[in-house]
Amino acid sequence: MSLFIASLNSGSNGNCYYVGDEKDAVLVDAGISCRETEMRMKRMGLSMKMVRAIFVSHEHTDHIKGLSILAKKYQLPVFITRNTLLGGRIPLQEHLVVSFRPHDPVTIGGLSITAFPKAHDASDPHSFIIEGSGMTIGVFTDIGLVCEQVIRYFSQCHAAFLEANYDADMLDKGKYPYYLKNRIRGGRGHLSNMQALELFLAHRPSYMSHLLLSHLSKDNNNPELVSELFNRHADGTEIVVASRYGESAVYQLRPVLARIPLAVSHPLPLTEATSMTNRPGLQYRLPF
Repeated sequence: MSLFIASLNSGSNGNCYYVGDEKDAVLVDAGISCRETEMRMKRMGLSMKMVRAIFVSHEHTDHIKGLSILAKKYQLPVFITRNTLLGGRIPLQEHLVVSFRPHDPVTIGGLSITAFPKAHDASDPHSFIIEGSGMTIGVFTDIGLVCEQVIRYFSQCHAAFLEANYDADMLDKGKYPYYLKNRIRGGRGHLSNMQALELFLAHRPSYMSHLLLSHLSKDNNNPELVSELFNRHADGTEIVVASRYGESAVYQLRPVLARIPLAVSHPLPLTEATSMTNRPGLQYRLPF
C-alpha cells in the first residue's frame, strides 16, 4: 500500500492539500475555486471520485473559498467545528456538516485523520495528521508558534506540509504596515523560515522522506531562499516548495521495514508504523 500527497495550491491566495491511498482520499481545506480544484486534480492524474471528505482548518478565505460549491457538487462531508462554521458564516448544506473533536481520530475508509488545536487568529483553528498504509502525513500551516502539540505530531510524520511563511529580515524591511507585521510574527499569525527550520532540525524523525514547505508569503519570502536554507540541512529528506501559482507533483510514499535510503521514502520499522492505529475515535461510514 502507498500514500499519495500533493499540494493543489499553497499561499494567501488559496490553500488545498491532498492525501490519499489507492482507494480513499481527503482534502485539507478548499481555498481555491471548485473549477480550479477540478482542473488541477485532473492535471495531476487524480480523481475527485476518490475524495471522501474535506477537513477545514479554519475560516479564513484562503482556506474555504471553494468549499461550499465543491462540497455541494460532490456531496462531500465537511469536517468542521461549529465555531469555525459560524465564524466564517460558511453556507454548507446541513447534512454535509460533520463535527470533530481535537485528538480524536476520524476514520475515512483506510485513512485516520486527527485534528489538534493550533495558535492562529481564527475562531477555532486546527491542524491535522492523516494516517494510512502504516504512514503519517502532517498538515501544519497557519501556525503562530511551535507549541508542544505541533512538536508531538510533527515528530511522528513520514512527510509533512510545513509552513515557512516569511523571512524575518524581509518582513522587517518590507512594505507591510507595522500592525500587520506584528500580526504575522506575534504568536498567532505564521511561522518564519527559521522557526520552521528549528522544528525540522530538532524534531524531524529519521524516516521523514518529504517536507513540503507551504504557505510562503508572496512579499516576505522567496522560494529559492527557503529551498536553499532547508536543503543545506535536508539529510535525505526531499525538500519541496509548494507553489502559490499551481499544483505540485504527486508524491508517492511507501513504508518499508529496513532503514535503507530510498527515493520514495525513508523506511520505518513495522512497530513504529503501526503504533498509532488502535486509538478510539469517530468512525465515519462512507455513503458510497
